[in-house]
Amino acid sequence: MEELLRRELGCRSVKATGHSGGGCINQGQSYDTDQGRLFVKANSKTEARRMFEGEMASLAAILKTGTVKVPRPIKVLDAPGGGSVLVMEHLDMRYLSSHAAKLGEQLADLHLHNQKLGQTLQKETGTVGRGAGQADQPFVDQFGFDVVTCCGYLPQVNDWQKDWVEFYAQQRIQPQIDMVERGSGDREALQLWSALQLKIPSLFRDLEVVPALLHGDLWGGNVAEDASGPIIFDPASFYGHSEYELAIAGMFGGFSSSFYSAYHSRIPKAPGFEKRLQLYQLFHYLNHWNHFGSGYRGSSLNIMRNLVK
Repeated sequence: MEELLRRELGCRSVKATGHSGGGCINQGQSYDTDQGRLFVKANSKTEARRMFEGEMASLAAILKTGTVKVPRPIKVLDAPGGGSVLVMEHLDMRYLSSHAAKLGEQLADLHLHNQKLGQTLQKETGTVGRGAGQADQPFVDQFGFDVVTCCGYLPQVNDWQKDWVEFYAQQRIQPQIDMVERGSGDREALQLWSALQLKIPSLFRDLEVVPALLHGDLWGGNVAEDASGPIIFDPASFYGHSEYELAIAGMFGGFSSSFYSAYHSRIPKAPGFEKRLQLYQLFHYLNHWNHFGSGYRGSSLNIMRNLVK
């Protein structure tokens, strides 16, 4: 690995440090170099490059908003012996505690960033000699993302669509249901999904959804802080409904009431929020079912039963 970093990044000195880590999908290791301390995520799967390129694009998109801190991505490389690695800056991270409210504020700022670009564009339309700043960060008026991103190791369909309800049903839930069908042929899941599809539009009645740049996988294990404030990492970004972000955050804990209070002071809950939150949690339970097995079947089916009542 040291030789790869020297060759590909032009580093003169590279030395592994004691900082290492890993989750259920990737392994990580920090390196001290003459260009600063780097963190390298490695995965030996053949499809790892696609996963890391999606993560790199996600980090770059969030970084560009200037709202919440993420590790600066550097490069995706082919790993010696197969698979790929993602090289990024190393950040000294600790458990999120004192900066939870600040994360709530900054996450809301991230979600509002594209909407504010749209408002600026509206004001500037028709103004002679309009500033050129808009070209750098154009307003995004559709749902999706420029590249495939992976939630876990499963790819997400990010084809651009104008309609959020259609995007969510067809490009988030349907692929998960298709995997369940291939994996186990679960008849009850298929029947519940057929019924739920008819109900989904009613959950969005009188609601305008403006595309928001999302982290996409914001559970407690993907947030931290350093001395300067909160940090988010391991994103699976796309432009979607801001409420979607809070679904997995509420499933596995790790977020204090101060986080939610700060977030909702900037983005108040819209009518029907709680039911839509269940709908968004359905994706994550299905995704966990397809990653880790039928231990998540009961939760997936319960949500569908509740929503089709």
